[in-house]
Amino acid sequence: MKIKEIKRKIKLLSGLHIGGGDDTMKIGGIDNQVIKDVNTGEPFIPGSSIKGKMRSLLEWHFGLVNLNRPEKLKGEPFNSKCIWDKDGNFIDPAFNDEELLENAKNLLKLFGDKEGKFGITRISIGDAYITDDIRKKAEKGEIKLSEAKYENVIDRCKGTAKHPRQTERVPAGIEFEVSIRYKVLDGDDEEKFIEIIEKGLELIEKDYLGGNGSRGYGRVKFEKSE
Repeated sequence: MKIKEIKRKIKLLSGLHIGGGDDTMKIGGIDNQVIKDVNTGEPFIPGSSIKGKMRSLLEWHFGLVNLNRPEKLKGEPFNSKCIWDKDGNFIDPAFNDEELLENAKNLLKLFGDKEGKFGITRISIGDAYITDDIRKKAEKGEIKLSEAKYENVIDRCKGTAKHPRQTERVPAGIEFEVSIRYKVLDGDDEEKFIEIIEKGLELIEKDYLGGNGSRGYGRVKFEKSE
């Protein structure tokens, strides 16, 4: 087995909101806070958020979402039960397509199959923390690591704003570093794994990361990092 690493710098092109729980209610405080490191108070991007977004977008990209599935599997992450029934027959004739089947198998090898048909999950994505350069600028007071954005709902009849609320965001321009590691076992196609990972990052760039993407949040750029 080999373990390889891909490093990327995540640059925010717009404000990012990934929620963090807050067990206290503050009068006049921010309604929706971002997740922060409990020790440093700095915002970070959970690796699970990146991995989950990658997997979801890749399932759509490979055409694995709208295939016919048993009712009990609809809405679930793609898994081997979506390919074969208990007798080993294809659930959907589309899997007779060699390319589709190989993409499905490699996706499950990388991101995991709850049925365990393809062995251990190959990919591991660490939490992304702000870069040293950004940290130094924040310590000098040159930049802010969070901002409060006011939002509201427009009354369609009166044309007035109502239900104002504050959402905390990590502002555009902040940069994070993330480590993506993947295992290569005997019989695995490493080049295909790299291709899928790069495609997943590309799809996030074209879509968004975190919440409120339809409002323009979460536009990011993945840049190569040493």
